[in-house]
Amino acid sequence: MKINKTEITDTFAEAFAMWGARVVITADSKQWARAAAASMTGFATSVIRCKLEAAVECEIPPEATPDRRPGVSVLLFTMSSKAIAGQLIDRIGQCVMTCPTTAAFNGLESDKTVSVGGKLRFFGDGYQISKLMNGRRLWRIPIMEGEFLIEDSFGIQPAVGGGNLIIMGSSQRIALRAATAASNAMREVAGVFLPFPQGVVGSGSKIGSRYKSMIASTNDSYCPTLRSISDKGVLPDNVAAVYEVVVDGLSEDVVKLAMCRGIHAAAAKAPQIITAGNYGGELGKYKFHLHEILNNT
Repeated sequence: MKINKTEITDTFAEAFAMWGARVVITADSKQWARAAAASMTGFATSVIRCKLEAAVECEIPPEATPDRRPGVSVLLFTMSSKAIAGQLIDRIGQCVMTCPTTAAFNGLESDKTVSVGGKLRFFGDGYQISKLMNGRRLWRIPIMEGEFLIEDSFGIQPAVGGGNLIIMGSSQRIALRAATAASNAMREVAGVFLPFPQGVVGSGSKIGSRYKSMIASTNDSYCPTLRSISDKGVLPDNVAAVYEVVVDGLSEDVVKLAMCRGIHAAAAKAPQIITAGNYGGELGKYKFHLHEILNNT
C-alpha cells in the first residue's frame, strides 16, 4: 500500500494493557498550570525505566474546569492499578502542590478509584479540612501561600500503551519532518498522549540485550550505522534515518484514530516508508494493523 510516494508496510504495532488516570490541574494563570503539568510529567517517557508514561493531553479553558480557572489535562499510565495510585500521590504532591496557585481535580469518571487527596491531606498536619464542591469531595490543605485544593479520589481505568509508528526517511531532515507532522496530528485526538519529547523517539529500543543488566537496548534492526553488520537489519539502502512515534490511549479506538491521522500526516511529508514495531505478537494483547486502520478508520 502507498500513500503518495510513501510505502505503508503490511504489519502491526503491538501494544499492551495499562492503567490510566487523568488529572486536571488548574491555576490562577495558564503559565502556572502549564508549569505544574510540565513538572508532573517529567521523566515519564517509558515504563522501562520511568515506571510510568505521562504527558499533557490538552489545555482546558476556564469555563470547562471545576473551579473556573485555566486548566491543563494530564494523562498518566502505569502497568498496574496499585502503581498508578502511588505515582498520582507522589507527582501531585511533589510537582503540583508545590507550584504556586494550583489545584488538582480528577478528570476521569470511572467505577474504580484510588485515594489521592485522601492520602495527601496528611501533609496538612491535622489542619486540613474536608470540602464539598458541586458534589466533589475535596481537601483544603493549608500551605504557605494559602490553601491547596485537591480531590479526594481519582478515577482509574484500563488503558492501552505502546501503539507506534516507525518512520523512515532518505535523510534525517525528511524523516524528522514526517515524524513531527505525525506527532502533531496524533496529539489532536482526545484521550491519547505521546510520552516522548514532542512525541518523537530518536532512540527506539528492543526488549533484551546481550548484557544481562539491561532489560532493553538499541533497536539495531533500525540503526542506519549498523546496516552492514547487524544480522537483523531491515533498512533499505535509501533510508538514512528512522524515528518512532509512540502513542498511549484510554481505549483501542482512540489509539487507532491517532495512528490513522499520524500515518496520513507523515505521508504528506514524503518519507520512504511507514511501518510499526512488534515482537511477533508475544509482548502485548493489542495489535494495530496499519492497513486495517487505514481501510476502516
